[in-house]
Amino acid sequence: MREWLSIYLKGLFMGAADAVPGVSGGTIALITGIYERLVGAIAAFDPNVLADLPRVYDSEARGRVAAMLREMDIGFLLVLGAGIMTAIVGVTGAVARISDSSPAILFAFFFGLIAASAVVLWSEVRLDTRGEKVAAVVGFVVAFLLASESTAAVIPHSPPVLFVVGAIAICAMILPGVSGSFLLILFGQYIFMSDTLHAFIDEAVGVARGGPLEPAVGPAVAVASFVAGAAVGILTFARVVEWALSNHREVTLTFLVALMVGALRLPVAKILGAGGEWSVARVAAVLLAGVAGTAAVLLVDYYTDDLDYVEDEPTATPAPRND
Repeated sequence: MREWLSIYLKGLFMGAADAVPGVSGGTIALITGIYERLVGAIAAFDPNVLADLPRVYDSEARGRVAAMLREMDIGFLLVLGAGIMTAIVGVTGAVARISDSSPAILFAFFFGLIAASAVVLWSEVRLDTRGEKVAAVVGFVVAFLLASESTAAVIPHSPPVLFVVGAIAICAMILPGVSGSFLLILFGQYIFMSDTLHAFIDEAVGVARGGPLEPAVGPAVAVASFVAGAAVGILTFARVVEWALSNHREVTLTFLVALMVGALRLPVAKILGAGGEWSVARVAAVLLAGVAGTAAVLLVDYYTDDLDYVEDEPTATPAPRND
């Protein structure tokens, strides 16, 4: 029970991170020790099993589906997903309101989150080989460029566009340092999807209470298109990350930490561009918000350090000694 509760809480942290621009849910997964378990579970999905779903009457087909679900650690994914969705629904509206009223304080908190994440993972960074040095530079440059505040061209909110955007934005779940919400902002979809998600929930509740179905169709199509794209994106991209971790672990982790450092550009730009008078009280509030973000990450890391969510490699049986 303690493990499931901890996984749900980590899902809450991930969902909250995914819902705020500039912060990656993958970062939270990495620092809380569930990153490799998450990637492995998603990568275990076998699309060939889809052909067995219509054949539930066949015991062999059911067996193959059940085996894949066990390989995917489905209980872990469901509990984590419940935490993620709980946070996303609760956070998206609040972030939009706070961003309008106190953007400097909000993004100072985000800065603390990202900076502390990089500090926590610093022990994983290796700069001994040429490949690791290249990975560090490339990771920093990629995140730094993605964190630009340049305004994207106007993009429609059609279902095909939402499908593609969902497939791209979900990479933040697998790739620490890149914010899915920030990518939505670049594509001009963040506010639209936040409003549409809450509209869908409100209309769904209305339908459940006997209200008309028609007002719920538009939001439902938009949300379904985005979720379908996210599902396709995460099930394909997870395999790439799993391969990288299995074959080039040090280079991959160095790249991921460099992404986090490069992503600091966004909260810094938001803080400096917040406008208004920088009184002593405001400066103190911004600094305290940054400290709070840092403390939040360090506390999560401290209190979850004793839980092992990555299966260790089996230890070889020692050969008998001939004394």
